[in-house]
Amino acid sequence: MKNPGCAEWQQWSRRKFLQRSFQATAAAGLLPKVAMGGGGGGEDRDVFVHIFLRGAMDGLTTVVPYGDPELYLARPTVAVPEPGQTNGAIDLDGFFGLSPAASPLMTPYNNGHLAFVHASGSPDPSRSHFDAMTIMEFGVPNQSLANADGGWLARHINSVAPLGPGAFRGCAVMDLLPETFAGAQGVVPVPDMANFNFPGYSGTAELRKALTAQMYEEAIEPVRSAALGSLATIEILKTIDFDGYAPTGGAAYPDSELGHGLRQTAALIKADVGVEAVMLEKGGWDLHNELGIVDGDMAALLDDFSKSLEAFYLDMLGDIGKITVVVVSEFGRRVAENGSLGADHGHGNAMMVLGGSVAGGQVIADWPGLAPANLFNGDDLEVTIDYRSVLAEILEKRMGNTDLANVFPNFTPVFPGVIV
Repeated sequence: MKNPGCAEWQQWSRRKFLQRSFQATAAAGLLPKVAMGGGGGGEDRDVFVHIFLRGAMDGLTTVVPYGDPELYLARPTVAVPEPGQTNGAIDLDGFFGLSPAASPLMTPYNNGHLAFVHASGSPDPSRSHFDAMTIMEFGVPNQSLANADGGWLARHINSVAPLGPGAFRGCAVMDLLPETFAGAQGVVPVPDMANFNFPGYSGTAELRKALTAQMYEEAIEPVRSAALGSLATIEILKTIDFDGYAPTGGAAYPDSELGHGLRQTAALIKADVGVEAVMLEKGGWDLHNELGIVDGDMAALLDDFSKSLEAFYLDMLGDIGKITVVVVSEFGRRVAENGSLGADHGHGNAMMVLGGSVAGGQVIADWPGLAPANLFNGDDLEVTIDYRSVLAEILEKRMGNTDLANVFPNFTPVFPGVIV
């Protein structure tokens, strides 16, 4: 990818690279290999799959408000054309269209299992990647971080009973635990589920695991739980044949980080080991220069993302009633294109919600309009649907959580109707 993004985004990316060697370690007893099945059992609660598009995905390119003529005045060069034109949007509802680079998303959309939520996001005005991601992941826009006890998804997990044994409740398919999961019980980062092993010589691994477990039994919290939970996760993941996993439904996962992560996520959910939430991420969306809606960076990002999500959808179609997928980004891009044919940091954006209980096949929006007088700070798409309202509706209706005030402090959600 030729577009490196702003200096702040480059700093965040370098920090992630330097931490790439991190892997959790720890221990429990050996479990037998389990066959890949359809899952089931337990309470009638969904497994929550959360995808964070880091770098500020451009929602005006992804879900195109072609029915608003102001879009083409603000973006005379980089806007996706109207449906019917060369490289035009795929019509969704007569007003909104989908970028042709994201055409695989039409599969779940046409089946009624995918909804777009436009003019949505965090109401916090920050245009800093660092700050906006932290605020969104802690669930406290326009508040002090002191009001949040860790990440919003961690507060959810800690406030409901486990679906399974509780040793492995959640997984971040990345090197480090994201702030969304900060403070969660039974959640660990696992960048590659097929190779999450106890380090060192295999001949002494069992003895070293036992000694490690004994040592951490006496440790203070949260070190004790983190270490023992990681050891337990190693043993649970060993029971799943990730390398031999055969996707179903004609799913063809891209050979990419997100494609591999979602393929392993499908195998994990179908193994029915009690996991309740999985988080993945895809970076690179900070496209200040040459947005590239047809054959450039934006198109390439959307191509990989949409093919990965379509493959996961097809693979999970037999279990679609037990999952909900939510896709967010920290903020959107400015409405007007810049002098480098890119788009700078903005505000409102588009979310995606996928699942068997989703009110799909529609774009949910309280559209504020793109006329200059209607823009946030005169530059950006306004946020008319708070992302917390979307998440709160899913938590209450599909994930068994009625303590929404604990998950999202000082906030009263207004359900936008994303769940049937």
